[in-house]
Amino acid sequence: MTLAFVFPGQGSQSVGMGKDLYDNFKVAKEVFEEVDEAVSFKLSTLMFEGDMADLTKTTNAQPAIMATSIAALKVIETETGKKINDLASFVAGHSLGEYGALCAAQALSVFDTAKLLKARGEYMQVAGTKNPGAMAAVLGLSLKEVNTLVSNSSSETAKCFIANDNCPGQIVISGHIEAIDKATLLAPEMGAKKCVKLPVAGGFHSPLMEEAALQMKEELSKTNLINPIIPVISNVTAEAETDANKIKNLLVAQVTDSVRWTESISYMQMKGVTDFIECGNGKVLTGLIKRISPDARLF
Repeated sequence: MTLAFVFPGQGSQSVGMGKDLYDNFKVAKEVFEEVDEAVSFKLSTLMFEGDMADLTKTTNAQPAIMATSIAALKVIETETGKKINDLASFVAGHSLGEYGALCAAQALSVFDTAKLLKARGEYMQVAGTKNPGAMAAVLGLSLKEVNTLVSNSSSETAKCFIANDNCPGQIVISGHIEAIDKATLLAPEMGAKKCVKLPVAGGFHSPLMEEAALQMKEELSKTNLINPIIPVISNVTAEAETDANKIKNLLVAQVTDSVRWTESISYMQMKGVTDFIECGNGKVLTGLIKRISPDARLF
């Protein structure tokens, strides 16, 4: 058995997440308190008993999802008496989940991870306002077919791109509103089961986020990010990365690049991973991995 921990991204949030960990484990409570301090307000109160609309705001959802993931991991480490590098061979995270993976691998402190994600959420939100965009989930087409779809939906002035290759038959596209609207009309003609616009505040993981990427470069240059103690799979390369400087550059690229989740899971399996533990709120990644690899053991 070879194990990997995976960390979810935006969309996995729900009111009440992490409260059972906070109430029952001192080590988890300490994580939430550190995140509250880093973001300069009681994010934990919003998470445990707040309004779902407020929690879903990008600036709140990003550090909140990470906090729940790291609290869960700290409990696993405490209860087993083992560190993550004794338990697993790799860590990986979907979009903002990559920051959770880096924190889990001790490349970033909890405090710095929360600060980075709050900033990342703010920058992405502002970029989405300045450069209006949209995203849509395409169901039932192959990656090759979606590449054709984005090409046929783009013009000189309005372009769309593949944002997330989540699993076979579920690919998210992102870009200018006009191009995404065109894609939602063309996709069914190409045989898609469905193409639905997502309730997001911008064209994330596309060149529309260029300004946010530059701001994250500045933010990361001031952050102490060290070599992880366990290989982290990058969303951008879909391969294991262990060099802190390269990881910083990849985190900048990640803002505008596609999340190569299908390839990331396939890479880990090629390296011998048989078991995946989704560390955080909900089961979004478990569902995706089941589609990528029906024989993987999922927890």
